[in-house]
Amino acid sequence: MLFFNQNKFINTHITKRPESFFEEDIAANKDQLSKKIKGKSILVIGGAGTIGSSFVKAILPFKPSRLTVVDYSENGLTELTRDLRSDYNDHIPEYYITYPFDFGGEIFAKMYRAGQWDVVACFAAHKHVRSEKDHLAIEAMVRNNVFNTKALLDLAIENPPEHFFSVSTDKAANPVNVMGASKKMMEKVLMSYTDDLKISTARFANVAFSNGSLLAGFIERIMKRQPISAPNDVRRYFVSPIESGQLCMLACLLGESKNIFFPKLDETQMMTFSKIAELFLTEIGMEPDYCDSDDEAREKAAKWEYGNKKYPVCFFATNTSGEKQYEEFFTQSDNVNMEKFSALGVIENQEIPDKNGILNILTEFKAMFQNESVDKAAIVSLLSRHLSDFKHIETGKSLDQRI
Repeated sequence: MLFFNQNKFINTHITKRPESFFEEDIAANKDQLSKKIKGKSILVIGGAGTIGSSFVKAILPFKPSRLTVVDYSENGLTELTRDLRSDYNDHIPEYYITYPFDFGGEIFAKMYRAGQWDVVACFAAHKHVRSEKDHLAIEAMVRNNVFNTKALLDLAIENPPEHFFSVSTDKAANPVNVMGASKKMMEKVLMSYTDDLKISTARFANVAFSNGSLLAGFIERIMKRQPISAPNDVRRYFVSPIESGQLCMLACLLGESKNIFFPKLDETQMMTFSKIAELFLTEIGMEPDYCDSDDEAREKAAKWEYGNKKYPVCFFATNTSGEKQYEEFFTQSDNVNMEKFSALGVIENQEIPDKNGILNILTEFKAMFQNESVDKAAIVSLLSRHLSDFKHIETGKSLDQRI
């Protein structure tokens, strides 16, 4: 495991791309990217996560003059700085500072108002379907993904950047889970500010081995001598961590206001998590020991000894709330431009929601959250009322009930 080459594994077995999917678009727009980044002051929010930190690494070669990174994870920011300083990297600007606080709080607002920002890129969000549990978990998700985004936009109007970017998700297209619905609502909030700011966003695939992902969990399970568990009926698109940052850089800096970017992947490039688990075990010199239940897998893992090439796995059919069998990037009603970029599609000419109408919707959510008797079903119902394409899949089971 010490010598597991994650990037090589991703390129060989998951994305099956020896070079970045976005190499051609970056090369074709190198001068424009340089003009928009070189000597500029850039604020990255949620920059300690996989996508945010990859965005930081994507922009550094274009030499910004000032880089400020905010993330509530103090440990994550520490590792980001160690990572950047440990690389052979002469592009870190002299003014580089990290702040461990929440972008929805008073300290962040004070920092924002004291600065001058050319680019603001936000990656802070609840990103996991697993976070859909009860009304409290969903309230936290909506407050972070929707309310905090609006607060950030209000700050940005006070001191407008040249580019404002906030990352979305493929799960916002025909959402079936609350995370996707909250991101779809976030997109509406973003679009309601496009008369005031130049705003773009991006929907994209699962990021292979990203922080907290199932694939990253495979490594943790092996290191802790625990079984590997994965669904065998869910197909997902994947991009590498490097590609995730590059996609967001292109969407942030080359997008027109109201643009929603996505990678031009096709259905043949989707993979199941169980297949990736099998390939992962092969890569580290093992083979699956198929178990019929979590209990059987846990029992075998407890008895597993180093040197045994067969490792316990349990693959299963998905039965948890909010899980779609496949993902999609756009809907039939979207106006999609597939010609502008080599590897990127762009949803253009989004309808601009009335800002007062959005404010009224958020007021409804605030009133609901103040009701101590509110339950998950009521919040889902309110989301459904304001998102016509939200068709929630409710099974009464959570991913937290699985390994």
